[in-house]
Amino acid sequence: QVQLVESGGGLVQPGGSLRLSCVASQTVFRFNDMGWFRQAPGKQRELVARISTSDRTNYADSVKGRFTISRDNAENTMYLQMNSLKPEDTAVYYCNARIFMETLYEYWGQGTQVTVSS
Repeated sequence: QVQLVESGGGLVQPGGSLRLSCVASQTVFRFNDMGWFRQAPGKQRELVARISTSDRTNYADSVKGRFTISRDNAENTMYLQMNSLKPEDTAVYYCNARIFMETLYEYWGQGTQVTVSS
């Protein structure tokens, strides 16, 4: 069973930075891709950024140029560097990992709260 554990959330002022981490219980080479999602109160969960095994990345338009997704294969860890944070970035951030075989296997972390407020 795959476990994903996020950390690094917290309270930050507008314009500030945070780095989220997601540690996987198994080698990240197992996953076809990994990503970060977020869910704000009253809203649907949305994709923030995704990274493939070949390190190809894609981002939501709302975070392009401010957020950077990366992974450390040796540490089985994925990161999300968030800069120039805005109040609208406030949400619970979730780590996601996918394996494509005969069917799709998808795993989620428990989430970490990010609050951007003065």
